[in-house]
Amino acid sequence: MQPMMLITGGSRGIGAATARLAAARGYRVCISYRRRRDQAQAVVAELRSAGAEAWAVQADVGCEAEVQNLFAELDRLPGELRVLVNNAGILESQARLEQIDAARLERVLRTNVIGSFLCAREAVLRMSTRHGGRGGAIVNLSSGAARLGAPNEYVDYAASKGAIDSMTIGLAKEVADEGIRVNGVRPGLIYTEIHADGGEPGRVDRLKGAVPMQRGGRPEEVAEAVLWLASDAAAYTTGSFIEVTGGR
Repeated sequence: MQPMMLITGGSRGIGAATARLAAARGYRVCISYRRRRDQAQAVVAELRSAGAEAWAVQADVGCEAEVQNLFAELDRLPGELRVLVNNAGILESQARLEQIDAARLERVLRTNVIGSFLCAREAVLRMSTRHGGRGGAIVNLSSGAARLGAPNEYVDYAASKGAIDSMTIGLAKEVADEGIRVNGVRPGLIYTEIHADGGEPGRVDRLKGAVPMQRGGRPEEVAEAVLWLASDAAAYTTGSFIEVTGGR
């Protein structure tokens, strides 16, 4: 039976691109979404029309009860969970630190950090040989911002991705002898809708001159890195990161 890949935040951008590539590589695919039901269902319809098995489940990953329900729904689907892609993430309007209040910090950290921790916990409970599973892979979406800090724009988002880096390293060591590999991908300036969420849809074009390759990246290029880390080709790779940043 084909293995199952769960991709959180799979209704658009990098998540949707990863879902398409995973389906093409023979995975059953489940994507989660928070609000964009129509977009998520459109991705599922596209995958099914291409002959893949695919599902969408609504879940706010920052809510523990909804994460538990997401995985309970996943348990009812055919195919064993073998890969979790922690992709769901948010950023808010560009701002300096002195303009950021506690409510914004809680929103960003709840989705980007707590959500990834909760989903990883549920995946480990299903995949770890310690819990009767047969192993698997977790791929966390970090960001080049974790290294660069995103000054004057998204210091809170950058900090949330720094936390994901630490979690990736620590969890990789925790479960390395339980059949689970944990790795991260750090995208750079990628053409996705998330920049519009921050108030500047054209941000990639404004900043691409600072990229050594002199261009922004495509979601499909990030998806290739995710799928490699999820695959048996990366069988001896854990606690590592792939930079998809054009050299920035």
